[in-house]
Amino acid sequence: QVQLVESGGGSVQAGGSLRLSCAASGLSVSNYCMGWSRQAPGKGREGVARFGNFGGIFYADSVQGRFTISQDNAKNTLYLEMNSLKPEDTAMYFCWTRRRISSSACSANDPNYWGQGTQVIVSS
Repeated sequence: QVQLVESGGGSVQAGGSLRLSCAASGLSVSNYCMGWSRQAPGKGREGVARFGNFGGIFYADSVQGRFTISQDNAKNTLYLEMNSLKPEDTAMYFCWTRRRISSSACSANDPNYWGQGTQVIVSS
């Protein structure tokens, strides 16, 4: 059974930092393209950061330069380092997996597995 379990969320003041983790079981993260999305209250889910084709890394414009996505295959875990947090970063953060169609390419389909989310609250 595949599980993605996020942790590391919490409440911080603007300008602070958090490191989110997404521990995977039932699959090897090295065999998937992984990413993070978030959903703020009353808004739709939006992509935050992801690994793409040929190892490319993509960030939403709103987090570029502040957030860093990384992956530890030995620990089977995905991370999101979040610095210089802003109140508009307040959201539930989810990790997800997308199938690989080759060693260097990711499926263009929607993610196939999602975690339950971890809450991030940034106060001004």
